[in-house]
Amino acid sequence: MTSPNRERITEALSSVIDPADGKTIVEKGMVQGIDIHDETVNVIIAVDPQRGASLEDLRLAAERAVANVNGVTTARVALTAERPKGASAPAQGGHSHPHSHDHTHGAQQGAPQAGQRPQGAGQKPLEMTGVRSIVTVASGKGGVGKSTTSVNLALSLAAKGLKVGLLDADIYGPSLPRMMGLRDAKPTHSDKEGKMVPPSAFGIRIMSIGFMVDEEQPVIWRGPMAMGALEQLLRDSDWGELDVLVVDMPPGTGDIQLSMAQRVPVTGAVIVSTPQDIALLDARKGLNMFRKVNVPVLGLIENMSYYKCPECGHVDHVFDHGGARKAADELGVPFLGEIPLDLKIRLGADEGKPIIHTDPDGEHSKAYAAIADKIAAAIDERVGPKTAPKKSLFPKISFR
Repeated sequence: MTSPNRERITEALSSVIDPADGKTIVEKGMVQGIDIHDETVNVIIAVDPQRGASLEDLRLAAERAVANVNGVTTARVALTAERPKGASAPAQGGHSHPHSHDHTHGAQQGAPQAGQRPQGAGQKPLEMTGVRSIVTVASGKGGVGKSTTSVNLALSLAAKGLKVGLLDADIYGPSLPRMMGLRDAKPTHSDKEGKMVPPSAFGIRIMSIGFMVDEEQPVIWRGPMAMGALEQLLRDSDWGELDVLVVDMPPGTGDIQLSMAQRVPVTGAVIVSTPQDIALLDARKGLNMFRKVNVPVLGLIENMSYYKCPECGHVDHVFDHGGARKAADELGVPFLGEIPLDLKIRLGADEGKPIIHTDPDGEHSKAYAAIADKIAAAIDERVGPKTAPKKSLFPKISFR
């Protein structure tokens, strides 16, 4: 099989016509970036923000054109909005940039009306047909065990009889393929047009950019490219019917977090932190970001809360203790529970054998299960029980 190259991709995109004037997107200079990783090709197309919502057909046409190039197995095309030169700064409710781009985290031409969720790059919200609820697991900083928590919470929810999916939203540092024992797995073609079936493990479907790039290959993409890839993982995955999609978010409060809030009907966010002050400071920032975009915060989890000696039972608070509970009380959100620091949890994550699977009746699994019970109850409160029609998943945003 011939490997794809930039010249052949550009030639293919030369067949894609902008309906506004009949010119090709290459001729008009709309192709902002082409990124090739083996047989996977990612393309960024710049569009007028006022036309963004009407150009889905153009995006799909570009995606088909790239996918038809010999040697391409995965094609992703994302739209990014280009602010016209000389355009005035966004109206109140957004924020200005020193450069001319208006990516998905900025306001559009004109401010959103009060009570409405702002949309990134003039695009419509992603339709997540068949997905009853979406729960993001986030942290203000890395190294607090967020991905391990995401995996074990997803498995705990599945153990309750729920249909669960798991999405790795950390485009730059995907870890779920290793944690779920799927390092060599690849998505397969679905019988639904344009869809791919995520690999499965332990009874749940998992999607990650890590299935499409080498584990040791860095993903060096600008924000719009990463957000476009994340949207495609969401949009083009055949999740089937899910009660809950658990999303393992990247750490921090950057473009991907805001894109998720703007484009995806998130039911609620769970914040993971360790007990020490520096981690809690960043956790507060993450929590307040979700509040600003009006995504409900389902609660805080204190990970690595304590260490219990397996020999004598002595409890040691390595990273302090009780900080997340105190922060939850101060911020007025539920405290979901404590997860201990334990070698078995870490080894299970590294070996692709989550502790919920290897020791389902152990103390640690019971701690995850208790937190999963609270999250399931919060989902029922937000979107209704499984037997009831699903309520709208899009909360409103207020600007104050």
